[in-house]
Amino acid sequence: MKILVTGINGQVGWEVLRQASRHGCQVTGFDRHALDITDRQAVSREIEKNSPDLVLNCGAYTAVDQAEAEAEKAWAVNRDGPAWLAASCARENIPLLHLSTDYVFNGRASRPYPETAPTGPLGIYGQSKAAGEAEVRAKLARHLIIRTSWVYGVHGRNFVKTILRLGQEKEELQVVNDQWGCPTFAADLALALLTMAKHIGAGQTDCWGTYHCCGSTAVTWHEFATLILALARKIQPVKVKKIIPITSAEFPTAAPRPPYSVLDCQKLYRVFGIRLPELRTSLAAFFAEQQN
Repeated sequence: MKILVTGINGQVGWEVLRQASRHGCQVTGFDRHALDITDRQAVSREIEKNSPDLVLNCGAYTAVDQAEAEAEKAWAVNRDGPAWLAASCARENIPLLHLSTDYVFNGRASRPYPETAPTGPLGIYGQSKAAGEAEVRAKLARHLIIRTSWVYGVHGRNFVKTILRLGQEKEELQVVNDQWGCPTFAADLALALLTMAKHIGAGQTDCWGTYHCCGSTAVTWHEFATLILALARKIQPVKVKKIIPITSAEFPTAAPRPPYSVLDCQKLYRVFGIRLPELRTSLAAFFAEQQN
């Protein structure tokens, strides 16, 4: 199966590129320099030239706080980019898998969000991603929109690497304890995306729509940090002695975050048989990769 993948320098795109051949997929990958998805003509040209069986969009503007100051750039990448990809896919009759985010929700729920829950993003990042979803739905019937949450991996910058670095530098950390989400290992998510692609390649046609795909464990950032450092202590020196829970109000950011963005992934399991591992298992896999 031939897949055109955007955003291969990101955490998820990089993992898709690394894993694809093991799953019988031939990938043509583009970073943002090789293919600017905000350039409508460039998108059309590359899709037509490569003639893939499927397009996977991992390209996104993901700097949540910086998006507040660079709104025009965030909207161009997160809304216009998916629009051009979907329009080109529609012309060439190619399905599109588009990666989205839990930040399309406002976080006022008290139970995991199903795919049918109303969106209500709080900041530019979430608003632009929600608009990108809408563009894909409007322009292409054969699409999968996959929302995920709190991604970390061995490639790129992320919360896990930040906590590991701070844990070796400081004796005391303060971490927010009133925001809930589902940490997602990029390698697990990449495997799920490739599995969905293979279902489509095998002829599954009753699967189009929106799905939630994230790690199986819901935690706060404080709980996440505590587990990261507890596992790290087993394999490397850790300086930190105390991890203090604080509120979001005590750690102000440029962009507001949803206090609760836990996703319900039951639809993904019903349709594709995919369920991502629980957090401790995925973190152990992360550490094993780091040691290699």
